[in-house]
Amino acid sequence: MAQPLASIAESQALYLDPEIRDWVLIPIMVVMVLVGIFRDQVTVLIGGGTGKKPGLKAIRETKALTRGVTLRNYGNHIQNNSFFIRKTFLSEAYKRGDYLKNPAAANHAVNPMTDPAGMEMMMEGMKKNFAMIIPQTVIMGWINFFFSGFVLIKLPFPLTLRFKSMLQRGVETPDMDVTWVSSLSWYFLNLFGLRSIFTLLLGEDNAADGMRDMAAMSQMGASPTGQPQDFHKLFLAESENLELTTHNWELDDIENRLLIKFGKRNPTINDDDDTIEMEDISSDFSDVKGKSKRKGINKKK
Repeated sequence: MAQPLASIAESQALYLDPEIRDWVLIPIMVVMVLVGIFRDQVTVLIGGGTGKKPGLKAIRETKALTRGVTLRNYGNHIQNNSFFIRKTFLSEAYKRGDYLKNPAAANHAVNPMTDPAGMEMMMEGMKKNFAMIIPQTVIMGWINFFFSGFVLIKLPFPLTLRFKSMLQRGVETPDMDVTWVSSLSWYFLNLFGLRSIFTLLLGEDNAADGMRDMAAMSQMGASPTGQPQDFHKLFLAESENLELTTHNWELDDIENRLLIKFGKRNPTINDDDDTIEMEDISSDFSDVKGKSKRKGINKKK
C-alpha cells in the first residue's frame, strides 16, 4: 500500500519555475494595487468621491421622514397625550406634503431625464460605475491574453472539490489537486483580498473596493443608475404606519412596579373581573394551615 500512495503523491507534485513567481504572481498583485490607487484618485478628480452637498430642502425631506420613524420606535417614552399630538401633526403634514422639496410636483411622477437634479445624479452614478468597471475589465483581459493557463501557487491547506472551479479557472485539468491556483483565480483572490490593503492606504471610504465592483457589474442595466427617491410615496407610507402605531406608555403605573421590584409591595394577579392580591392569598393560606395544625393537635389529645 505504501508504493501506490507514494506514486499518487509524486504524480500530484508540480515543480513551478521561479520565473512564474517573479514575472506572473507578483506583477499581477502589484498591478492590481496600483490600478486600485489610480482608480480611486480618478474617481475623486471627476467628483464621484465626495459628491455634491444636498440643499436645505432636501435635508428637510430626509429629516422629516426620520422624525416619523423615530416617533414610531421610541414613542412609548412620552405620555399618551404628547404622542397622539405628534402623531396627528406628522400624519397630516405627510399627507399634505408640507415637507416636500417641490410640493407642486407631488402627484406627478418624477422623470429623471427632465429633472436637472435627477440628471446630475444619474451622471454621477454612471461615472462611478465606469471608473470601477473599465479598469477591472482591462486587467482581466490582460491576464487572459498573457497568462492564460498558468498555475501560480499551491495553497498550504487542503480543500474540498467544491473549490476547484473557483481556484482553477482557465485550467481544464480534472485530475489536478484542488490546492493549485491558476492565474485567473489569482486575479479574483486579489480582487476580494486587497480590500484591507486599500483601506490601509486610502482610508475607509475609497473607490478601489472589489466588492463594490462586483455589485456594480451585477446591477448594471438592472435598474436606472441614480434613480431619485419619490419622497411623496415615502411620506404617505409613513403616514399610514403612524396611524397604525399603538401607544403604551412605559411609565404607566410606575409607582406600583417600583414598590413591587424593591419588595415593598407584593405583586397582584390581574383577572378579567377582579384583582386578587397575593397578600390575601398568603393570609388565607396561613389561616387554613393554622386550623389544620390545631385539628391535628386535638386529634392527638
